[in-house]
Amino acid sequence: MDTPHAARLVLAVDHGTSGLKVAVVADDGTVVGFAFEPTPVRFLDDGGAEQDPEEWWRALVAAAGRALDGAPGARTAVRAVCVSSTFSTTVAVGREGSPVLPALTWMDSRGAALVRGAVGGVPSLMGYNLRRAARWLRLTGGAPSLSGKDDCAHALWIRHRRPEAYARTAVFLPSKDWLNLRLTGVCAASTDSVHLFWATDARDPARIAWDGRLCAWLGLDPARLPPLVSPTAVLGPLRADVAATLGLDPTVAVVAGSPDHQCALVGSGAVDDFAAHLYVGTSSWIECPLPRRVVDPLHQIAAFPTPLPGRFQLIDEQDLAGGALAWFGDDVLFRLVARLGGTSPEGRWAALDALAAEAPAGSGGVVFTPWLNGERTPVDDHGLRGGFHGLSTRSRVEHLVRAVLEGVALNTRWMLVHVERLLRRRLDPIRIVGGGARSALWCRIMADVLDRTIHRVRDPLAANARGAAFVAAVGLGWRRFDELPGLVPVEAVYEPDPARRATYERAWAAFRQVHRGSRRLFREHAGD
Repeated sequence: MDTPHAARLVLAVDHGTSGLKVAVVADDGTVVGFAFEPTPVRFLDDGGAEQDPEEWWRALVAAAGRALDGAPGARTAVRAVCVSSTFSTTVAVGREGSPVLPALTWMDSRGAALVRGAVGGVPSLMGYNLRRAARWLRLTGGAPSLSGKDDCAHALWIRHRRPEAYARTAVFLPSKDWLNLRLTGVCAASTDSVHLFWATDARDPARIAWDGRLCAWLGLDPARLPPLVSPTAVLGPLRADVAATLGLDPTVAVVAGSPDHQCALVGSGAVDDFAAHLYVGTSSWIECPLPRRVVDPLHQIAAFPTPLPGRFQLIDEQDLAGGALAWFGDDVLFRLVARLGGTSPEGRWAALDALAAEAPAGSGGVVFTPWLNGERTPVDDHGLRGGFHGLSTRSRVEHLVRAVLEGVALNTRWMLVHVERLLRRRLDPIRIVGGGARSALWCRIMADVLDRTIHRVRDPLAANARGAAFVAAVGLGWRRFDELPGLVPVEAVYEPDPARRATYERAWAAFRQVHRGSRRLFREHAGD
């Protein structure tokens, strides 16, 4: 097998919103096998966004089989399995380990009213009871989102709106940890994956535990919450039947792993204090490791637990990024083309990229706001809605496609302003990972809009899987976290172009004005 460390391979699972990516990764970060299997999301009129966990499992088995088949000899060289998964996708698990109803994804907002009731009360500020908010900030470094998209809101919704399912629920598990349950038969969650239950005392990264008072305030039954383990802990070997299905040795170790945010950070190689990475996938975020916890509750910026020992991770996420481009490409442009005569789905992303490249910087004055699913940061407002602004008779489809890319970048700049203000430092350069990083045009736009040097790392699409593999390698004693920056090479550098600065300053001013002028309209027109 043509890999530097063929005797130490990890089967790394990156469970994202649109599907499961499975990679065979050497302990030096080299990806030697890769496959993707899609999984659908079902959006409901009441704010629901559900997935079937059994579809995740079928996708994992299918993608793992293809990834292993694509790396000759891998089945005998794989020594570990590690899963990364979306934050705040919640599975209500019955006593036999099966889901009792569909999983509520991180986009499901049906628990919003219930969580507002749990965190509210007099005296209050911004919808939070001040006494309770103080405890949340002190213990967790944040507080439940009023959008209803956190694990605690999902559990509340199931308890109050699906009481029969709640009665059959033995434990609530984050999606990663349910996949680990299927892999090993062990019911546990990592200390970082449960953070959005907002019910742990996370002040000391080495001693994170459930807090009884926070559980009581949120109506969470401690008996329905999982035991906690370190992200680098070995849960155990594969179940014999799973090992047989995957064609792996039954002694292969399963390491607990971390959510997508933490694994993307590790897989980007940006593990030094204040080393920033930008992830552009279905959603998008700017994050960096911290030697100490800092928070900005006014702009929804929090510091979360991380697999890095003794460290925190600043997290600032926007709701949709590549998801906005997928909406415009699949649900608008290509649906129209299909109705007019049909087209192959192959090459859609390349076609969108090529269209956007035909438009000038600034998209001819068209500004796109990517708030199709509301927004999390730097404003927590589920009522926001996206749109194109500044359209004229001169606007063409290439302007609209480029405006989507620029709109995501402008929203990212909005986040970056508050992140840097909180940290009191400039984050430069910034490593970029995720599916959006494959577009050289989008990387250039990010550099120009943010006015920062952007470093695209090798295999940016595999960053989460590579991060999961590194977490496993550290857990098994093969690697140290401080080695990782040297194991993730930068393959392209994008410097901001001063000639485009004025154009994007005008676009930035227009973007902010759209928010100030329309947020009340969205709330009144669209409702909750």
